[in-house]
Amino acid sequence: MKVLILGGTTEATALARRLAGNPRIAATVSLAGRTANPVLPPLPTRIGGFGGVDGLAAWLAEQGVAAVVDATHPFAARISANAVAACGRLGVPLLVLGRAPWTAQPGDRWIAVPDMAAAAAALRGLGERVFLTVGRQELAPFAAVPEKHYLIRTVDPPDPMPALPRFTLLLDRGPFAPDAELALLEEHRIDAVVSKNSGGTATRAKLDAARRRGIPVVMVDRPPPGPAPVVHDPAAAAAWLERREAAPGGGAGGHAHPPVP
Repeated sequence: MKVLILGGTTEATALARRLAGNPRIAATVSLAGRTANPVLPPLPTRIGGFGGVDGLAAWLAEQGVAAVVDATHPFAARISANAVAACGRLGVPLLVLGRAPWTAQPGDRWIAVPDMAAAAAALRGLGERVFLTVGRQELAPFAAVPEKHYLIRTVDPPDPMPALPRFTLLLDRGPFAPDAELALLEEHRIDAVVSKNSGGTATRAKLDAARRRGIPVVMVDRPPPGPAPVVHDPAAAAAWLERREAAPGGGAGGHAHPPVP
């Protein structure tokens, strides 16, 4: 059975490891290509976009893909919407392998906002020094609050660089250790943190460090979920694929979404 995994996350890599060497499931992982040196999964990998819904649907049909797992970042709203539309058009089953969102713990000072523009506006009155951990492509809204000094952490350099009069750029890739995150906040005298609610463990430590420091976190909410069933465990996604492969006609497309326990 041919499978497409829309990847780019640790969960996608974990699923790929589970499927590597499976004689019945031939999976391909697709990466968007936005990271210069991505961690490649142990499966055939394609890098780059598909060309929207039409391009993705054409690729699925040409390859004879029988199931798709969307294991992209929780904020990769466009490719997730394209997957829903393309799979719906072809009748190809779609499963979302997503991270459970973070939830506030006792002592957290979270300010929930719907988007980056609201996150920038929420910084007014929260202190001078801000730790931005929102990725390299969503920095422009913070130019509306130029009076802050920003510590920006990204995997790759922003292109273009942000139009901010005062910022420090830190290039690093998670996972991050709790003590190191606490030391980073102390070294840069951070007054507030801005984060997407990405979930997972790789970057959770910044939230724990902010709680220990007693500083607020401006938390950007996730996009609304789509209609596809969701699991939070790579093992559950692998089991879903194995059930599809074992079902009568499971190697072909054109099936409705099966229930997910």
